[in-house]
Amino acid sequence: MRAKTYCLAMGLALLLSGCSAATRDCVTYVKGGFRPIAKDRAHRFLGKVRKETASCRGGERAVAARDEPWLDWQNYYATGGPDSRHPTKKGMGHLSPNGLGVDGALLDLEYQRIELVKFNLLDNSGTYKDYTLGRDKTDGPAIKTWPEMRLPADHPSYQAVGGDGKQQCWNDLVRFRSLTGICNDIFNPLMGSTNTQLARNVQFEATFPDLSPDQIARNRHGDRISLMTPDPAVISRRLFTRAQSQPDKCNQGFGLPGNPVDANCDYQKAPFFNVLAAFWIQFMTHDWFSHMSEGKNDPSQMIPLGCVSQKVNGVETPLTPEQAKKLGCRPEDRIDKGLIAQDDAPPTFSDRQGNPQLKRAYKTSANKNTAWWDASQIYGYDETSRKRVKRDPNDRAKLLLEKIGDRPGAGEALGYLPLLQPNDPMIPQWAGQEATGFPDNWTIGMSFYTNVFAREHNAFVDEFRTRAAAAPDDDSGLRNPANPAKVIAYKDVTDDELFEVGRLVVSAMIAKIHTIEWTPQLLYNEPLFLAMNANWSGLFGDHPLVSRALGRVVRHLNQSQSGDKATAWYSVFASGPGIVGTGSHDYAKFSKKDRWSLTPEYVNGGVNHFGSPFNFPEEFVTVYRLHPLVPDLIEYRDWSDPNAITAKVPVIETFRGKASTAMRDRGLANWALSMGRQRLGLLTLGNHAQFQQNITLPRLQSPSNPEGKIDMAALDLLRDREHGVPRFNEFRRQYGLKQLRSFDDFIDKHLDTSTPEGQSELERQQDMVTALREIYGQHKCDASKVITTSQVNDDGSPINDCLGLPNGTMVDNIEDVDTVVGWLAEFRRPWGFAISETQFQVFILNASRRLFSDRFFTSSFRPEFYSTLGYSWVNNNGPGAKQYEPKPSNGHKVEVSPLKRVLMRSVPELTPELRHVVNAFDPWARDRGEYYSLDWKPRPDVAGKDIAFEETGPAAAKAVPASPK
Repeated sequence: MRAKTYCLAMGLALLLSGCSAATRDCVTYVKGGFRPIAKDRAHRFLGKVRKETASCRGGERAVAARDEPWLDWQNYYATGGPDSRHPTKKGMGHLSPNGLGVDGALLDLEYQRIELVKFNLLDNSGTYKDYTLGRDKTDGPAIKTWPEMRLPADHPSYQAVGGDGKQQCWNDLVRFRSLTGICNDIFNPLMGSTNTQLARNVQFEATFPDLSPDQIARNRHGDRISLMTPDPAVISRRLFTRAQSQPDKCNQGFGLPGNPVDANCDYQKAPFFNVLAAFWIQFMTHDWFSHMSEGKNDPSQMIPLGCVSQKVNGVETPLTPEQAKKLGCRPEDRIDKGLIAQDDAPPTFSDRQGNPQLKRAYKTSANKNTAWWDASQIYGYDETSRKRVKRDPNDRAKLLLEKIGDRPGAGEALGYLPLLQPNDPMIPQWAGQEATGFPDNWTIGMSFYTNVFAREHNAFVDEFRTRAAAAPDDDSGLRNPANPAKVIAYKDVTDDELFEVGRLVVSAMIAKIHTIEWTPQLLYNEPLFLAMNANWSGLFGDHPLVSRALGRVVRHLNQSQSGDKATAWYSVFASGPGIVGTGSHDYAKFSKKDRWSLTPEYVNGGVNHFGSPFNFPEEFVTVYRLHPLVPDLIEYRDWSDPNAITAKVPVIETFRGKASTAMRDRGLANWALSMGRQRLGLLTLGNHAQFQQNITLPRLQSPSNPEGKIDMAALDLLRDREHGVPRFNEFRRQYGLKQLRSFDDFIDKHLDTSTPEGQSELERQQDMVTALREIYGQHKCDASKVITTSQVNDDGSPINDCLGLPNGTMVDNIEDVDTVVGWLAEFRRPWGFAISETQFQVFILNASRRLFSDRFFTSSFRPEFYSTLGYSWVNNNGPGAKQYEPKPSNGHKVEVSPLKRVLMRSVPELTPELRHVVNAFDPWARDRGEYYSLDWKPRPDVAGKDIAFEETGPAAAKAVPASPK
């Protein structure tokens, strides 16, 4: 196994070339070789390395941090900001200490991904037995097709894919992204389509811990948790609420009449991420998953949100009306119960050792959206949602955009999406919003991005039309599988075909923005910059011969019946050429001739589901509950004078139909500038906007709650409990992260308390830990109770209720902490991480899987599907050749980013402002400084002109991890 692991590392080219460095620890580290891949989930890597490894990669600081529960790689050389680099050797070559640190971090990340793929894919649709036992001499992780992924007999395309015989999609079903998501995988037509089951990334026995009959789960929590315990509303008010220094100027986030600039709502700010980034992720999740059907859950059952009880001296005690009023919560809050697909007892089977295994979780939910990265929030995901999508009657290849008013700016002529009309399928609360596929939970950010990408769609169509007019008989690059040899000229491309090609291009641009622009700014350090770019274009994007050679290896591994080769080895070697485009070429050895052809084996040949059909897991939904990102007030600016804040607009006044009105009244350029310049909120406890706790939903109005008020922060907790998400500590164990042993473990031991800012932050964290202990409580532990099988103690013994303390000790109820509460309480994070390491662990697995599994990003990423123009458009971030920034950023030559180019096409009046921007999700006027600086300081041309930079010190300091010196 060790020899195999060596090969894996070699294939990645994450060779620790500094192995010959003249230090005793490095020599010892190399002699020890690479660690083997875990054989069972209880003995995983956990992101913790040997002492010699830590010393070689990060020196004394990395060694000292090994005793902490957090990931080791964040303490390696060059994995943080300017001060993280070796104090005397600043070079970044692989032989340098800094190179060892960054390469070591990448190797750690790859180990984690390998083991996540191996242990964390649990499908709810019935395939888990085959995944565990294998089928027809093929290991479970190497299985490629499943009977559960066939279209049912009542599906409209049942006969078209083969009916009750062998099912295979072809002809028009494979040319473009289908409306409902069928036929992305041509041999598994149902996979990822609307109404298929959301998956799990944790063992089924760990789901629904309050209901589980599993004795281990019962030991873990006793009788301390339930759907309503601890009280969600109490948690929201005590742990989530933003405290205000000037409550009258904030007005609970509802601002002041007339939106004056002297309105003020305090919030903890992330200095390296802007409000555009906050709304971007809402735009993404609208594409990926939805538990609701047309904006509704189960209206037949209304359930409370809490504000009923809290612990007093460790005993759950009813809240008095006075206590509820003091907290600010409302016992009358009700919400419609979440939709559940299955809640009967799950079937079981026996594994190879004869142990009983569940075939699915205790309850399941259907994904009402498509699971593919297909821009379904714009284009629709079923027949009902598609009826909301308006196409231009003068050019059916385009989306309908209407010119609004006579505001200055070149982008204004491009128009805005029309509004929903009474005859469109809609619910009353959507009235006045833009007509688009997914209109629920509409915000100013959703309005912004939907309009931007509608303009991008039309820009692509315009460029295609221009080329068709100039050379109508030229080859468009498109092909029809029904007649693959026939050249399709520009003039022969129909409006419907061009519309669907436009969707393919827009979807790919959105995926690319998220992968190489949003995520590297979310996780702002060198290892993640390299890792995310490798996910898209590979570690060897500039070395085509190496990429071709690795491509042949990847193709061979994908055809293997061995689970190890088809998963671990495949995952590693695919990082060389990159995931996007995997299988889209097939070069003969020592030849440049591409043998790829428009046949099923090649069209589908690049996808890899690692033995488990693709859908988003419930746990992925959990870690995207990012409400603290949103500020209370948007600092509104006009692009004619970008440094001046002219209004403070309450975010709550830009929801639903008000969002569309605000967009039309003020314009895309002004909203882009406003959100691009402003910092978003830090993901931490005590940073939810108060308006989020006081939102009104018309569908919830009742005699006891006439305004239909709801606490969104409390609802996040309730929905996770409804969906059976494990509580925080078991969640971490299930994902291969070290457990915490007490609430005190949350406190960041690396804070610089010699400064007032650092001391203030320490006191804040201590106060939050005190509140956690009061809310979740303590109990006298019982060492006879084993509480998990997903991890063991460092000495290999089972983890019990005492978490390493003597039997009978009073221990924190850290096992009961809700997952959202837990990752918000992770005050210690890798440098530049806007999210916690727990959230990130979920991301490592799913960010790559949604690319690996999607044919249109792998083997079908070719001109035959995208057109020659579309293929080039995605690769080059727009029409024409690649464009590069005039100066390096963080030591790298970088392309002009995809969103920056999209914005310059769709809102061209912002070009002077965007010219200075490297990443569109970094606050636009911030000076990026030296090597992943998180300093909040203005660009030289802005200094002294923008009042946003007059705020100094504490607001930024709370967002910045301690410098790894």
